[in-house]
Amino acid sequence: MNQKTIVIDGNERSEFNPNRLNAYLDDVLDKFPNLDTTRYKERIFRSVQSRREIKAENITEMLIQNALDEISIEQPDWTFVASQFYSKQMRKDVETRRKAKAYKDFDVLVEDFVERGLFTKKLLDNYSKKELHEAGKMIVPERDDLLTYVGIMALSKRYVVRDFNKKPLELPQERFLTIALYLMMNEDKKHRMTLVREAYWALSNLYMTVATPTLANAGKTHGQLSSCFIDIVDDDLRSIYDSNTDVARLSKGGGGIGVYLGKIRSKGSDIKGFKGVASGIVGWARQLNNTAVSVDQLGSRQGSIAIYYDVWGKDIFTFLDLKLNNGDERLRTHDLFTGVCIPDLFMEQVEKRGDWYLFDPHEVRTKKGWSIEDYYDEEEGRGSFRDKYWELVEDPNISKEKVPAIEIMKRIMKSQLESGVPYMFYRDTVNRDNPNKHKGMIYCSNLCTEIMQNLSTTQLVEETIEGDEIIVRKIAGDFVTCNLSSINLGRAVIDDVLERLIPIQVRMLDNVIDLNNIEVKQAQITNKKYRAIGLGTFGLHHLLALKQIKWESPQAVEFNDELYEKIAFLTIKASADLAQEKGSYPYFEGSEWQTGEYFRRRGYISDEWKALQKQVSKGMRNAYLIAVAPNGSTSVIAGSTASIDPIFNKKYVEEKKDYKATVTAPDLNVKTFWFYKPAHQIDQKWTLKQNAARQKHIDQSQSCNLYVDRRIKAKDLLDLHVTAWKLKIKTTYYVRSTSIEVEECEVCQ
Repeated sequence: MNQKTIVIDGNERSEFNPNRLNAYLDDVLDKFPNLDTTRYKERIFRSVQSRREIKAENITEMLIQNALDEISIEQPDWTFVASQFYSKQMRKDVETRRKAKAYKDFDVLVEDFVERGLFTKKLLDNYSKKELHEAGKMIVPERDDLLTYVGIMALSKRYVVRDFNKKPLELPQERFLTIALYLMMNEDKKHRMTLVREAYWALSNLYMTVATPTLANAGKTHGQLSSCFIDIVDDDLRSIYDSNTDVARLSKGGGGIGVYLGKIRSKGSDIKGFKGVASGIVGWARQLNNTAVSVDQLGSRQGSIAIYYDVWGKDIFTFLDLKLNNGDERLRTHDLFTGVCIPDLFMEQVEKRGDWYLFDPHEVRTKKGWSIEDYYDEEEGRGSFRDKYWELVEDPNISKEKVPAIEIMKRIMKSQLESGVPYMFYRDTVNRDNPNKHKGMIYCSNLCTEIMQNLSTTQLVEETIEGDEIIVRKIAGDFVTCNLSSINLGRAVIDDVLERLIPIQVRMLDNVIDLNNIEVKQAQITNKKYRAIGLGTFGLHHLLALKQIKWESPQAVEFNDELYEKIAFLTIKASADLAQEKGSYPYFEGSEWQTGEYFRRRGYISDEWKALQKQVSKGMRNAYLIAVAPNGSTSVIAGSTASIDPIFNKKYVEEKKDYKATVTAPDLNVKTFWFYKPAHQIDQKWTLKQNAARQKHIDQSQSCNLYVDRRIKAKDLLDLHVTAWKLKIKTTYYVRSTSIEVEECEVCQ
C-alpha cells in the first residue's frame, strides 16, 4: 500500500509515522506480557493506514475500542489496556483546558479552580500555597493504572470536576488528593499533612472508597457529603408536610431517603372526632412519590425514597400493593421503594399458621395512651411488644381485623417476585442489638437497609408572630444521617493493610460529620449528637475467589466470621482512639459501649477484646460504626465485586449513555474461575449463613439481596425468609428474581 496517511493533531498535520505509533503501543502493551497482542497491533496499523487522513483522537478511540473488543474470559486484562489509552488521552485533553499541567503544580490547579468557582475557597483558606504544592508531590500518577476501563470512565464522567461543557478538568489522582485534603483540613496542623498522605494512600491504591456524594462533592462549591437519610413522620398534617419538604430538600442535594410511616392513622380512622374520614397512608405515600419524581438529584436523576410500614397496621394490604404493575393506578407508587417492619411475633404466627391482628395506630394512641410501634421484645420470646399486642387483641374497645398471618406473608412474597420489594426489617432483632437503646428506638432502616439508628419525631413547640416575622420553634427529633465508606476487600485484605487502613478511614468518616452541609437542621443536630458512621465493605466474592474459597461452603462462613470480627475490632479501636484525641459522642454515657454490654452480648471474651472493652468504657467517638451498603457504583470504580453479593455473571456488558464495555469478574484466571459462581445459581441458604456470621460483628446491618428463580415455589421463598429471621439477620434487601430488574439507589451504591 503506497498511500500516505496524514495525521491531524489540533492544527498540525503530519505524515503517519508507524514507528512512533508502535512505540506508543509498546509503552502500554509491554506491561501485559500474558496478552496476545499480535492480532491487535495488526488490526490497528491496517485501520490507520487504510485512510488518507485521520485525527489523532480517532486513533486513540480506535486503540480503546479494539482493546475493548479483545476482552474475554480468557483475556480479561484488555480492560486495563483500554483504560491506559483512555488515561493518556484524558491527560492530554485536560491539559489543554486548564492552566496546570497533568499531575504537576497542584497549588496552581487549586487556585485556578477556586477562581473559576469549581473548588471551595476553604481549601485556600485552610492550606498554604506551600502545603498544597507539597501535597501535589504525594500524587503517584502510575496508580491510574489500577483502574479498569469502566472504572476510569465512571470517574471521569460522573465524579471529577468538569467544565460547563461537561468536559473533564480534573484527573483521577487529583480527585483522590482533593478528597483527602478536604476531609483533613480541620485536623491539627502538626500532623495534618501526614493524615492527608494516609488518606490519599488509602484512596489512590483503591483500598477503600468514599460514598458517592463525598466522591463527587468533596472540595467543590456545592453538595453535601452524606449518602442518605431517615425520617419518621408523626400523625398530623404539619408533620407530614414538613417531612415532605425535608425529603425534597435532601433529595435535591443527592440524598436517598428512608421514611417511617407507621404512626399515620389508617384509612377510615377518625379525624377530629369525625368517623371514617382518614385517607390512610396511600395518599401520603403518593405525595412522597410525586416528590421523588419532581425533585431530581442534581439534575441527573429522580429522587430515591423508601417508605416503611408495620405489618400490624390496618393499611398493610394496600401498602403491599403500592409497587404492583396492575390494579388501580390511584393506589400505586411506582417510584417509591417499600419496606415492612416485622416483629418476632408475626414470624412465629406465620410458622404456626396462626392468626394476625391489624390495628389503627391512631385509635390505639387515643384509647390506650401509648403507641404499639414504640415497643419491641427485649428478649427472644418475651417482651413489651408482645405484651402490648395481646393486650390490644383482648381489648373489646379496640377495633381490629383478623387475618391469617400466612396470607400477609403471601402478599409480601407476591410483591417481591413482581417488584423486588418490600424489604424485610426484623425490628426486634434490630432493637435488641441497638448499642444506644438508652436514648431511643430504631423504627426502620434507610433506602438500602443497612443503617440502624435511633429515630424520633420532630415536635412543633410554637409558632408566633413578632412584628413582620413568623417565629417557628421546634424540638428536633432524631433524623438519621448515613455517612458511608467501604473497604475494598479484594485489595486491602490481600495486601494485608487493614490495620493501617481502618484508622484513617474512620477518621475520614468522622470528619465528614463536621464538614457536612445538610439543609435539614434536625439532621445536622442528630449528626453531631450521635456522630454515626457506616464503615462497610465490598469485594467479598472477589476476595473469596482469590482465596479459592467456594461460596457454598462452611469454610466461607467461617472465613466471614473471622474477617468481620477483625474488621469490627479495628473499627471499634479506631473510634475509641479518636475519642481519646477528640472526645466522645454526646450520648456515650449509658450506652452499651460504656457499660460493656455490647461486648458481652457478642461473646467477645479474649484478652485482646477485654483490653479493648476497658478502653471503650472510657469513650467512643461514634455511636454507630459499621454498615455494609450496596456500593455497586464505587465497587465498579475500584474494579471489584459489589458489596457482600456474589457476581451476576463471569462476563457481562456494562452499557451507559457515554460508553459500552465488556466486563469480567475481577482477577479472572484459571485459578479463580471455578470460584465465581453466579448469584442465581447459588443456594441462598449459604448466603444467609454468611450474612449471619457477619451480622454478629456489625452493629448496624447489611444490604443483603436474595437471588431467586422466577419459578421459585412459595414455600421455598418463605423458607428463606424464616431462615433469615431465625439466623438473627436484621434486614434483607431486594428479592432479585430472574424475571425482574430493580432500580437501585446510586447514592448508596
